[in-house]
Amino acid sequence: MLEKIIDFSLRRRSFVVAAVLALVAAGVWSAFHVTVDAVPDITSPQVQINTAVGGLAPDEIETLVTVPIEMEMAGLPGMVELRSLSKFGLSQVTMNFRDGSDLYLLRQLVNERLAHTRGALPADVSPTLAPIATGLGEIVYYTVRYRADAAQKPADRAEQLRELRLTHDVLVKPLLRATPGLAEVNAIGGYEKQIVVEPDPAKLAAAGVAFSELVDVVRKSTDNAGGGVLELGGEAVVVRADTRVKTAAELARLPVKFAAAAEPILLGDLATVGIGSAVRTGASTEDGEESVTGAAIMLAGENSRLVAQAAVARLRAIEAKLPPGMGIRVVYDRSDLVNATIATVRANLFEGAVLVAAILFAVLGNWRAAAIVALAIPLSFLFLLTGLVQGKWSANLMSLGAIDFGLIVDGAVVMVENILRHLAERQRTLGRALTAEERLREVRASAREVARPMFFGVLIITVVYAPVLALTGIEGKMFRPMAIAVMLALGGALALALTLMPVLCSWLLRGRLEEHDGRIVRAAKALYTPLLEWALRRRAVVVAAAVALFAFAGWRFAGLGAEFLPQLDEGSLAIQMIRGNSVGLADSIELQKRTERLLLAKFPEVAGIFARLGTAEIAMDPMGPNTSDTYVRLRPRAEWREIDGRRITKAELVELMRRELAATIPGQAHLFTQPVQLRFNEMMAGARADLALKIYGDDFAELERLAVECRDVLRTIPGGADVEFDALGRLPMLEISPKRDALRRLNLHADEINTVVATALAGEEAGALVEGSRRFDVVVRLPEAARLDLAALRELPVRTAENDGVQVPLGRIADIAVADRVGLIAREDTQRRVAILVNVRGRDTDGFVREASAKLHDAVKFPTGYYFEFGGQFENLQAARARLAVVVPVALALIFALTYASFGSARQAALIFVSVPLAAAGGVLALELRGLPFTISAAVGFIALAGIAVLNGIMLISYINQLRGEGRALRAAVVEGTLTRLRPKLMTALVASLGFVPMALALPVLYDLVEARRKPRAGGGQ
Repeated sequence: MLEKIIDFSLRRRSFVVAAVLALVAAGVWSAFHVTVDAVPDITSPQVQINTAVGGLAPDEIETLVTVPIEMEMAGLPGMVELRSLSKFGLSQVTMNFRDGSDLYLLRQLVNERLAHTRGALPADVSPTLAPIATGLGEIVYYTVRYRADAAQKPADRAEQLRELRLTHDVLVKPLLRATPGLAEVNAIGGYEKQIVVEPDPAKLAAAGVAFSELVDVVRKSTDNAGGGVLELGGEAVVVRADTRVKTAAELARLPVKFAAAAEPILLGDLATVGIGSAVRTGASTEDGEESVTGAAIMLAGENSRLVAQAAVARLRAIEAKLPPGMGIRVVYDRSDLVNATIATVRANLFEGAVLVAAILFAVLGNWRAAAIVALAIPLSFLFLLTGLVQGKWSANLMSLGAIDFGLIVDGAVVMVENILRHLAERQRTLGRALTAEERLREVRASAREVARPMFFGVLIITVVYAPVLALTGIEGKMFRPMAIAVMLALGGALALALTLMPVLCSWLLRGRLEEHDGRIVRAAKALYTPLLEWALRRRAVVVAAAVALFAFAGWRFAGLGAEFLPQLDEGSLAIQMIRGNSVGLADSIELQKRTERLLLAKFPEVAGIFARLGTAEIAMDPMGPNTSDTYVRLRPRAEWREIDGRRITKAELVELMRRELAATIPGQAHLFTQPVQLRFNEMMAGARADLALKIYGDDFAELERLAVECRDVLRTIPGGADVEFDALGRLPMLEISPKRDALRRLNLHADEINTVVATALAGEEAGALVEGSRRFDVVVRLPEAARLDLAALRELPVRTAENDGVQVPLGRIADIAVADRVGLIAREDTQRRVAILVNVRGRDTDGFVREASAKLHDAVKFPTGYYFEFGGQFENLQAARARLAVVVPVALALIFALTYASFGSARQAALIFVSVPLAAAGGVLALELRGLPFTISAAVGFIALAGIAVLNGIMLISYINQLRGEGRALRAAVVEGTLTRLRPKLMTALVASLGFVPMALALPVLYDLVEARRKPRAGGGQ
């Protein structure tokens, strides 16, 4: 079959070239249509239920809202994880489902079950589903701001922020939301404009008016009514009562109470009516100042690059429609990273081809042959792009960055090197240049000679990636795109090696050929020949040394340590600032602004900063007001400072920042990570760190005690760079408790207290004013000064009877005191849990967890029913190890089966298979020399290494068999075959080892990941 393909290609050379030109056209078209993303989306299908809850403590929200929803959702088909949190004002239940589940069907099922829970929930709560997005759905962040030259901006910063937020909500958000591919637009920061009615408690008491009466007056005057249709004079006339108040001034003149006086008591007599703001649960900052920040959230399954570009373009168009002096600044754009990747890959095609050609020329000594082989790189890449588009797979940094240019040309190297050698030998035999017919005949014979071993060798490398497709979970989502991309590229390279390479050799390798061993090959042969002779005389010693090397590598492998995935350098930083639980939003904002100004002033490496504090409008990522996510954009490395004549490293920069922040702005903890890594950690463990120690139990006080003891233990273990609680602790809470005896004496119910507290403190929405297309809520609540004054709260009037009853102060019928209550309750798989966040630095995660587990068991006594486990990267590492225990044997079995199919001899297949453990030993030593732990990425590299090692073995044994068939003695055949195949072996080893260099150097975002895959292959000797 292979011989027929070669014969057909050489008979129909024009057809082969035409097919290649068609491939080029299809590949170029595919390059403009392939779906490109920054990183693989590791999220599982997820449905999130958010429920706004007012007036309940977190433990009450857990009991009355969260648990009923959890119980109803339990047992949904395909659900693999159920998490929840209950905090003041919010219940959130998050469900992750098995990969491949229909997200829209899941949301329908969740909605159906939610309908069943409504009877069990408090009457005033309404659960809603979060937008249809993934954990990586926030693809564009932007701020709405006044320009520096704005002439019409308000003088007061608070008023500026109110106008900016209003402009965002009524103009930017609706227009941006219409962008195809967006699920939602989220906003945080600024002040939401409201019309606020602030009663004076003393005037209410004097007038005998209750809070509820004010609310009723406003509500009755902020709506219109329809009167149907009348026939007047043969015309249909629509009737409506236009009774809605239009302005705050009209609102203030509404009558509240008619007394004996001629004039009624007006709303403005009892309360101040004016413009105010909603109570804030979150804020945002930019470069040390408060800001209004929006986030464009991508619909699940969309192309992030195209949607991000469309969103940014829409923002540019919207900016022209903003009021004078306002502008929009994009502070994060996912497509920037993707576009940079496309440009880098495009440049690396050329750089990789030049590098491979230089290596081939240095070894082959013939530039035309080197050029033919190098041509396989762009053509294989175009084949890859075509396959991705046709298979509807996405390309991302993981898959594109993992393409090994040297690996792609292995088949072409073997084919062209053999053809070149035979043509040169034939010329030397005849003493003249070959004719076209002689050249074609020699090319055919040379290609057929290596076709079978080359085919099976490259096929083995390709097929060995097939078990990677069987990986599931996060590691499957990370590495399946890479395996698909590599298999497509290798498949294209194999087809080209069997068809185009012989055709081009028959045309281009004409005239007098200059084929000779380069200096590298001559030096290698000079060193290798005596070594080979010695090895053949001391076979027992060589075998013993190989066994010893393998044993030594196995021993060193046990000490490598292990991590789930190496850290990717994203080129920017994310810092989670955690302040004390009692820190309010205003103080947290001030600390955040001081932090940003310090970083901008002290660190020239910082290009810009923006942050989100607390909870946004849509609570996809709820945080307390004491917590912020800070995104730090860094300048290019060439602009960083130098220490001792070298550029500072990112780890050193982080340490300098940590020290400066701790010394200058105490009172807050800092967790340093990276933007995408932060989101990955949240999705993997529900926590924002590499590692999370989760403690499970029922009693929250006991969980707090255990968490404090465990944190103290973890801080003593080397490698625990950041050890902090995950939203653990108690918050001061103002509790108003009824005096039951007083209520009975005054014929009152607790609901009267609830009404006064809800209206006066939380504020009650009593209607809306409409200005054109804008709608502003009208809210009745106490002035801010009165809300903060406990004495004033005790004097709030409460009516004792429904009709004209006397009023008593709230302090007479209720106790008002500040108490510490649980601030947030997290649950996982229907159990309460607390978490301690750990960022591991300077050692492997597996080693840290093993040491930590031993010390925790010894130092902390867990009562019955309480236990701990480590989540995050360690949890995924354990799951991946279990899968690799199946995948690796399957890969090795495939290699052996294909090797046996190539030779039809179990003995020779076993002989070739011996190279796999020896190559793995070299890979282990390479990891140790580089200081890299064993990771899932390295495991994939070892799988690929096994295929490459077998390729070289197949080429060597097949040539020795050929020499034996020509009558050579075994020893002579081994020596001649080994020395003859040394040159192609060196070429495949060099180009495969160095083929990653352009991509690794050009993509620092992937450097560690690429190194983890490349080192086993480079050290394996190939």
